[in-house]
Amino acid sequence: MSREGARRETAAPGDRAAERSRTIATVAGLHAELVRYNLVAWTAGNVSGRIPGEDLFVIKPSGVSYDELSAANMVVCDLDGDLVQGAHAPSSDTAAHAYVYRNMPDVGGVVHTHSTYATAWAARGEAIPCVLTAMADEFGGEIPLGPFALIGDDSIGRGIVETLKGHRSKAVLMRNHGVFSIGKDPRAAVKAAVMCEDVARTVHVARQLGEPLPIPQDDIDRLYDRYQNVYGQRSPR
Repeated sequence: MSREGARRETAAPGDRAAERSRTIATVAGLHAELVRYNLVAWTAGNVSGRIPGEDLFVIKPSGVSYDELSAANMVVCDLDGDLVQGAHAPSSDTAAHAYVYRNMPDVGGVVHTHSTYATAWAARGEAIPCVLTAMADEFGGEIPLGPFALIGDDSIGRGIVETLKGHRSKAVLMRNHGVFSIGKDPRAAVKAAVMCEDVARTVHVARQLGEPLPIPQDDIDRLYDRYQNVYGQRSPR
């Protein structure tokens, strides 16, 4: 039996309900960060989060204004994308999120935006090259380009998984569409979306001045290792 399966069996119903409520509240609140960092317009974009200990995830309801979002109108879906809890229809990107959760078990959060600069790179059909130490830190290299895919089934999800599996980047530019980012939890996925737009803008500006200088792969690897394993506060062992 998997560790995840054991947790599902042993967790008390009250504990599961509390965890579900916490995840719903977290995902609802994180949508404000998409607005704060100018990553979304109108009702586009979404955040989702896997509910620990359950084969379920929380996601934004379709077409609801960011000003109206709250824990009360979030929706919960199973890993096939079917509605389990909530009075609203799930996001139109639910199938893509569900496919990622089914096929990337370490992913705990998924974010989708049409943020301006990163989506401009996607419209050009071009990956963002790793020419900034901040990119090496957060993404471990370039931010890759995923395939063109239409909304409606899990085609977008397949493109995300095929592009990011085995890649250090936590964000992908889906061609002619926008950004999808992943993380160990919803907050980490939001951070990846914010950082993706930030470096997309900076590299775009650099190109107006000339050709950006690449960072050698050995230095990218060292920067990534330091940021992932040394940077920030660490819990005492």
